[in-house]
Amino acid sequence: MKGPKEFWIKNMVCSRCLKVIKQELQELGVTVLSLELGRLLVEAPKKTSNEIVEAVTTVLHANNFEIVQNEEEMLTERIKIILIEQLQELPLHIKVKTSELLASRLHKDYKTLSRLFSANQQTTIEKYFIKLKIEKVKELIQLKQHSFSDIGCLLDYSSVNHLSRQFKEVVGMSMTDYKNTEKWKRNFYDEII
Repeated sequence: MKGPKEFWIKNMVCSRCLKVIKQELQELGVTVLSLELGRLLVEAPKKTSNEIVEAVTTVLHANNFEIVQNEEEMLTERIKIILIEQLQELPLHIKVKTSELLASRLHKDYKTLSRLFSANQQTTIEKYFIKLKIEKVKELIQLKQHSFSDIGCLLDYSSVNHLSRQFKEVVGMSMTDYKNTEKWKRNFYDEII
């Protein structure tokens, strides 16, 4: 095979499996040149292109990932990754609207991105981002290091009341009830839709 081969990966929105995937591919004789959320660049001079695709597919399926098959799926995955990256560093200070951020990073009109995302995920970008933020709220509640007001500030909510309403709408219980329950349920980012 000549030159590196690039793959876009569906549902790889958490960094927890990057090391495993890299190790498993190397065991199959595939050199990982770059591996980041949603994107994999490999080479294997002693393998044919089909052998590389087969090795990558096998490793990804074994770890519950899929290769993105078209540009629409790739853009959908890139939207997810950009939104998840926004929540990595707190406090969250949204300097530009989510629509502007996505349009500038992906070099596409936001209306196009929004239609594409909704068609592929059966939810809107806004609702998806709210669900991501609520998962972060659950994490912060479980850490027991911040008050509800602090959590609202960390996640750039206009008020704790706004956060409380969204939390109850998404989770089905108040933040206080969630905090007091012994059965905390959280979702991995790649399970959110």
